[in-house]
Amino acid sequence: MLKTLAVLDLFADSSHSMRLPEIAKAMDISRPTAYQRLLTLIEAGWIEQDEQGRYRLSMHVCRLAAAALEQANLGSRVQPVLQELVHEVKETASLAVLERGLPCIISRVESESVLRAEQKIGTTMSLEGSASGRVLTAFADEITLRRLKESGETLASEEILAAARAAGYALSSGYTQVGVRAIAAPVFDVHGKCNATLSLVMPETRFNLEGVRDALIRAAEKVTKLQQGER
Repeated sequence: MLKTLAVLDLFADSSHSMRLPEIAKAMDISRPTAYQRLLTLIEAGWIEQDEQGRYRLSMHVCRLAAAALEQANLGSRVQPVLQELVHEVKETASLAVLERGLPCIISRVESESVLRAEQKIGTTMSLEGSASGRVLTAFADEITLRRLKESGETLASEEILAAARAAGYALSSGYTQVGVRAIAAPVFDVHGKCNATLSLVMPETRFNLEGVRDALIRAAEKVTKLQQGER
């Protein structure tokens, strides 16, 4: 079993899908042995094949990764950063990751304002219209982006995604939640991949880009440093 699970480590270190000969060579095992291990992982839902017959990690991994982040206390470890951000801008802050191909809130600090947007931990959002969805798409690595495109979910236009990459943040569409606006910035893991977003959400009547943008980006950078082991 440990030898079979070692195949997952191989894929985790790869930036692309692989064919059977490539997998066998990388693991220094025969093709029949590699194939049997792949079959086991496919049956378990960890590995899948694309249209060209290449093997890749399935989206099931995203759900487990999100759960691992939460169970490893990423949510609780970023609470001080969220609290500091909320104290500074007086708006609700959230941390979201991809779960089953959609942004999912795993940590949240509410503002003290009576008028605020209500979103609980575990809430999932649109890839196309939410600020977090746009960031997770715009800053996704090649493999994740391909899987998002293949998932059937609607994505924001390339124009919107390019603007998010250039600005370093994204705004919500304004129509997925009427009367509510949000802004999100990317958070990067130790490998430099965008694995989470930090966002602020507020009533549209109180939305002020200049008043929250810089504080949000600074907070997202702090969470990135936490993940990368910096102080």
